[in-house]
Amino acid sequence: MQNLLYPVKVKNDFIFNPSSRDFIVDEIPLYEFTGEGEHLILHVRKKDMTTWEMVSAIAKYCKIKQRDIGYAGLKDKNAMTMQYISLLAKDNEEIMKTFNHDKIKILGTYRHNNKIRIGHLKGNHFKVRLKKVLGVQKDKLDSVVKWVKKNGVPNYFGNQRFGNTGDNWKEGKAIMDGTLKIRDRKKKTFLLNAYQSYLFNACLSKRIELSMLLDAFSEADAEKVFKLPEGSLKGTKKQPHFFKLLEGDLMMHYPYGRVFELESLEEEAKRFAEFDIAPSGLLPGKRVSRATKVAELIEKNYDEEVGENGARRYAWIKVTDIKKNYVEEKAHYELEFTLPKGSYATNVLDVLRGGSAND
Repeated sequence: MQNLLYPVKVKNDFIFNPSSRDFIVDEIPLYEFTGEGEHLILHVRKKDMTTWEMVSAIAKYCKIKQRDIGYAGLKDKNAMTMQYISLLAKDNEEIMKTFNHDKIKILGTYRHNNKIRIGHLKGNHFKVRLKKVLGVQKDKLDSVVKWVKKNGVPNYFGNQRFGNTGDNWKEGKAIMDGTLKIRDRKKKTFLLNAYQSYLFNACLSKRIELSMLLDAFSEADAEKVFKLPEGSLKGTKKQPHFFKLLEGDLMMHYPYGRVFELESLEEEAKRFAEFDIAPSGLLPGKRVSRATKVAELIEKNYDEEVGENGARRYAWIKVTDIKKNYVEEKAHYELEFTLPKGSYATNVLDVLRGGSAND
């Protein structure tokens, strides 16, 4: 993985080992289930297994194909996670009444009119336990949590997007460059998507670097470092949010909504500080809007014809429902929070830790 920048540069030492005891994820469904229809919705709790492994176990038990089971998103393996899946109620409703598995528990069943599909969730609620938080570390964490509550966090793609070694994006780049041939269409798309994610992260890291420069130095100094036209950063330093918007940025209504071009730097910066809107970053590819003006001068360095459809993704996200509890006798710092769909809990943890993702 590339070296990623995080806005909080206070080093916090704590131990977090993802496990079913210390990492809990609860999916928030996109809609209420109707209570009627041909689809059976299962509220499933799993631990120490991937979503695919869980789906495979249930499909095998019901003697159906894995593709007949719908799910909204993939959940971490090294965690206790709750999520909703769907399958046809006919035959399977009776069969699932006797389902038993040491790593899977059915928490509830509902009827609904349609199959759950990828993206059918509002977000996820996380509970994490940080260990060996001693003395002054607790106060430092409190301070950073307060910062996160006000400012949110960068919406980097997490390490799990890049495979076990963190560098499957290199194969995606090799495919794009024509030096690697992959016949399997799904694998090829997966690797190209990883390269798109890598470019998104790299551009976001550069924008954070610029925001940190503007926080510490003058607009003129930042222009020189980034080799931007004189006066192009005028009005950025005084923006209320840490992450500075630029002329030509493409914004998105928050937490979901259409993409639009920034019109008034001053007014849009205020709306961003209130999380009415948020800036977007580029997943390069076909059929996607690009930034213009000053924002384009940075974004174009991370824009390549990947061969897949591109997209705009929130560059910055709000962290909500934050609660914390310090267990002094165990030196445990317990934290819970909610993130929108497609966002990674590691982004919050990395901001709490400070430094880069590789530190």
